[in-house]
This record gives sequence, structure tokens and C-alpha cells, in this order.
Amino acid sequence: MDYKILNLCLRMQFGDTDNTVYPTLLWDRDNIVLVDCGYIGSLPILEQELQQYGVSIEQLTTLVLTHHDHDHMGAAADLKRRNPNMKIYASALEAPYISAQEKPLRLRQAEELQHVLPPEQQEFGKAFCDMLRRVEPVKVDKLLQDGDYMDWCGGCRILATPGHTPGHISLLMESASIVITGDAIALEEGRPVIANPQFTLDLEEATKSMDYLWALKAKTYYCYHGGTFTSKGQTNPHEQD
Repeated sequence: MDYKILNLCLRMQFGDTDNTVYPTLLWDRDNIVLVDCGYIGSLPILEQELQQYGVSIEQLTTLVLTHHDHDHMGAAADLKRRNPNMKIYASALEAPYISAQEKPLRLRQAEELQHVLPPEQQEFGKAFCDMLRRVEPVKVDKLLQDGDYMDWCGGCRILATPGHTPGHISLLMESASIVITGDAIALEEGRPVIANPQFTLDLEEATKSMDYLWALKAKTYYCYHGGTFTSKGQTNPHEQD
């Protein structure tokens, strides 16, 4: 096998909370593709993680953003400054929010929630809105559509998995039988779940997207929140105890 599909691990501390996310690196003879890139300020941590595999920021050819949430694109502008030759890919529906041509939906949601938060949560809500406003936009170089094929690592199929956000995408690595889920599936205590259902913009669509990915029966699911999950013939996650 002349390619590697690596699950990276980025840990950042926010107050008393330890947040860990798992970007994916697709590495073959011609491409070094990063799928999602972590929080605002996570570039040094990402750089250290890449160095463990002998990869530098400057070697990245492509950054794929599954959607425009801050924990997935927070370091994108820093990456682009370090590596201007790196191309940024995202779905056509997400690109306006990533590039700030339109106000990010997540910020709109947070601002609307701020009006109804109880007093004890107001300070947190304000800090969250302020953090979302600090996410730097980046230009999207290539717009992705459902079904698009990339020649990365034995073949990669772009899958539309809306719900968490309208233009959310996942990636199917066909030869390796791996699904890179983004936030279409998360893991909690090793069990597949809907990622942050309280903040999911369309829960019905998100449930359909999760079921769609599960029905692919891939050998392994790379979840941005929770790490890797090997299906081992299990049933639909909605039917698990």
C-alpha cells in the first residue's frame, strides 16, 4: 500500500475543559491532504503532531473543511499564511460561511440563543459568541459536490451529509473502507452518536446522514470527536443498548 491514512490528535485546554479533536491526514505519493484543522490557536499543536510523522505544514497540498464550525476551521487562516500554496476545499454550500461572504450560521445560532439563555449562562454565551467572531475566514479554492471523486489514497468519494450544518460533507476512502465522518457521526464512550444534537441545525437531516454513513458498512469510521470506530458487524447505532 503506497499511502497512509492517519488519525491525528489535537488536545487544547479551555479553562477546566480538555478538548480533543481528531483531524485526518491523507498521505500518498502526490498529495498530503489534511481534513479539518482544529481550533483557533491550534496551529502549534497541529505542527507538533504532523512532525511526529515527518510532515511539515509547508508540505500540505490540500486542506479539506467538512464544514464551517470553529473547531474544524479555526486554524485554517494560520495554515494558509504558513503555506500559501495549500489549496482549500469545501462544499459549495459551506464556502460562503468559510469565506465570510455570508455570516456564519453557527454565529447566528449562538447570537439568537444568547437572548434566551438563563442569567447564569449569559457570560458563557457571550464568550462563545466572541470566540466565533474571532474565527478568521479563508478563501475556498475548490467547491465540492456530492459524489465528487478525488484520487487521494486509492480513491476518495465526497459525500453530502447535511444536518449538523447544511453543507456538511464526509469522505469515503474507497480502497481502505474508511469513512471520515466530520461531525456527521461522533463517538461518546465508544458509541456512535449525533454530534452535539443541541446545536445541530437540522436534527432530522443529521439523523439521516448518520444512518447513511452507517449503511455504507465501512471497516472503520474516523470521527472528529471521539476517534476511530471499527464497525465489526454491529447493527445501526440507534438500535444499540
